[in-house]
Amino acid sequence: MTRRGLVAGGMAGLAMGGLGLPRRAVANTPVGFQLSWLHSVQFAGSYIALDKGWWREAGLDVTLMQGGPNAPVEPPVVAGTALVGISAADYTASAVAQGAKFKIIGVAMQKNPFVIASLPDNPVKTPADLPGKRIGMAIANTPVLRALCSLNNVDFDAITIVPTQYSAQPLIAHEVDCLLCWETDLPVAMAVNGIESVTMLMADHGYSVHSQTYIATEDSLASRRKELVGLMSGEVRGWQDYRADTAAATDLTLRMFPDAGLDRKTQLLQAERQVPLMFSTLTDAHGFGWWDEESVSANIETLALLGYKVTPDLWDRSILDEIHAG
Repeated sequence: MTRRGLVAGGMAGLAMGGLGLPRRAVANTPVGFQLSWLHSVQFAGSYIALDKGWWREAGLDVTLMQGGPNAPVEPPVVAGTALVGISAADYTASAVAQGAKFKIIGVAMQKNPFVIASLPDNPVKTPADLPGKRIGMAIANTPVLRALCSLNNVDFDAITIVPTQYSAQPLIAHEVDCLLCWETDLPVAMAVNGIESVTMLMADHGYSVHSQTYIATEDSLASRRKELVGLMSGEVRGWQDYRADTAAATDLTLRMFPDAGLDRKTQLLQAERQVPLMFSTLTDAHGFGWWDEESVSANIETLALLGYKVTPDLWDRSILDEIHAG
């Protein structure tokens, strides 16, 4: 299985002072926010926004909707159950190809988290090291590997794909030479257990697919703009706080979800390893969630290799423009 495929209405108060009656309190607008996976520090910036009441300040009553193997992101956003969902450019491109009217309105992970993980005694440091290697991965990710090879002029047919579950064990047992996984998952699990690994971030070798992206429908952008600005403003503030103190963000995650089976050491390392994926000189200059035309062009090229034809108007930065201008 792939990592992702495994991995109430308020009412505005009535002004009745003129009638000698008390003014009714204004209820916050209910908003659903669909996460892409189970609760963990992966979404800690959102937890901070909720915990500190920044969405309430914006007039929103936000419900964080947990993702998981039985909770795909796109359907709730299409149905309006969720105003915004956490997705990725390839999933969004696939949904748009099937007729969904989505826009990407923010990019949390500036670098795609896919890596090739290997052991120090037999490392994969560049794509050129892949021919002759046995790679453990989900068969569904074959287009990802093929795209990486195409971008780097590597002979795809010289690599042996070994279908594996999403686990580090095949690598540890030397059943494979490397794994296709997320930087913040299996390498973290190995490190926590005292096993050193070498990770080659595919984004450093041309694999440009925006990940942990915020998606909304075209209808929402037209009719629920104030709510989108409020929600994304809270996200921006939450992730800024996360960056400043990943340990505090980790502890908040554990405190909010005590029954999620989360290990502090693992969550703390994951939180630290997310930072260079989510922040860059671009976000330092323009703000969290930003992207530029160059990264969109690179995404379009990689998505074409994955079989998705998209245009630059899939990305809509107008919400972030409004937030960061303020």
